Amino acid sequence: MKRMLGIVALTLIFASTSFAADMGVARNNTGCGLGTMLFQANANDSSLLQAFQATTNGTLGNQTFGITSGTSECTPPKKFVQNERLNEFVYANLDTLAKDIAQGRGESVQTLAELMQIAPEKREAFYRNLQTHFAEIFPRENVEYAQVVDTIVQLSS
Repeated sequence: MKRMLGIVALTLIFASTSFAADMGVARNNTGCGLGTMLFQANANDSSLLQAFQATTNGTLGNQTFGITSGTSECTPPKKFVQNERLNEFVYANLDTLAKDIAQGRGESVQTLAELMQIAPEKREAFYRNLQTHFAEIFPRENVEYAQVVDTIVQLSS
């Protein structure tokens, strides 16, 4: 075991001193995350270091966390909802929200508009838009709340 760790350490030392430091190529192959941050200056010409990057990103689960949180040099998707309160609200009120969206009015859609920071003068149009697209927001009976949130955000942008 010590011998294997020694070989890995020597490989990392050799690779870090002998390869160029152009960050773009490796990042395209491995994405973002802790592994990319740790090996970013040395991995562009090294398939071994790029493999370490990808393995570290995937094994530790930090790449998915980075994508959702915008950390570890990751960027969340443009349509990603960062408001945890919005997610919690939709999760806890999914049935009531479905009824209110179907009616185009109600306390839950008002709260939804507030959490999404819809300007007061645009809320009536927001409610009508949700009502018009009810079948897209709730395409089946057991729809996941995350899909509901994503669809609502997409419709409101």
